Amino acid sequence: MIKPPPAARDSLAGLAFGDAFGDRWFGILRREGPAALEARILPPEPLWQWTDDTAQALVLLRELAEGDGTVEQDRLALSLAKAYADDTHRGYGASMHDVLRRIGAGEDWRQVVAGQFDGQGSWGNGAAMRVAPLGAWLADDLEAVAEQAARQSEVSHHHPEAVAGAVAVAVAAALATRSRGGAVPARQDFLHAVAERLPVGDVRSGIRIAARMPQRTSVRHAAEVLGSGYRMSGPDTVPYALWCAATHLDDLHEGLWSTVAGRGDIDTTCAIAGGVIAARTGVEALPPAWHAAREPLPPAVSA
Repeated sequence: MIKPPPAARDSLAGLAFGDAFGDRWFGILRREGPAALEARILPPEPLWQWTDDTAQALVLLRELAEGDGTVEQDRLALSLAKAYADDTHRGYGASMHDVLRRIGAGEDWRQVVAGQFDGQGSWGNGAAMRVAPLGAWLADDLEAVAEQAARQSEVSHHHPEAVAGAVAVAVAAALATRSRGGAVPARQDFLHAVAERLPVGDVRSGIRIAARMPQRTSVRHAAEVLGSGYRMSGPDTVPYALWCAATHLDDLHEGLWSTVAGRGDIDTTCAIAGGVIAARTGVEALPPAWHAAREPLPPAVSA
């Protein structure tokens, strides 16, 4: 097993912060309404727990360590199923409960995944929300980033748009990693560079629309145009999350506040944005109270 490079560990930490930060807002918004979000009020809670976004990212990072930076699909599928069986209460989506239980029971993951949704496969966000650390790990080779992001997607999300969403997030994290220590990439250029690596389809179209948005576009407008995850699909989530990341590539704190303001599937959008931004910035600049509140990551990948 090889140790993850610093950018991959930073990306994982940013992903976990985004995941835990976003997830707690579901409860806050139910209790206190949007005024708390507009005022950026964070009521104290004993622990910011991360969800399946981070749980699966941990599995993926360990798989890359085991595979010297490559994805061995059979092993990854079984590892995802085991992580689910060990802790089923991390907010997994309904279809993933079925998929991971069946894989864990010994069914071939290829047949299980390909049979989802009348043979179309899931086009949800599970493969995209966990993949940013892979892009940070393999950032020196964008072809490898796209290939391995697609391979890790296929073990749980068969639909081409889910695969495209995962590739988009991984490429964005790779580009953010490449910019570490240098100038902040312009939002339009950054998003166009991501879109260029994607096949024709809804995810690419959404990212190209995001790239064309004027500099002063509000978060609310971007969420309305791009979608912020209410449909829990790749095309409805990834373009918005990457727009948020590209808008705040040098400020993880502001990036997460901006992302959560779009509402929708907020743990997932914040996990994606956090994983991409932190691949460039790390997480050290986040407030000490956030570091104290977030559930720790296992030392094997956080050290």
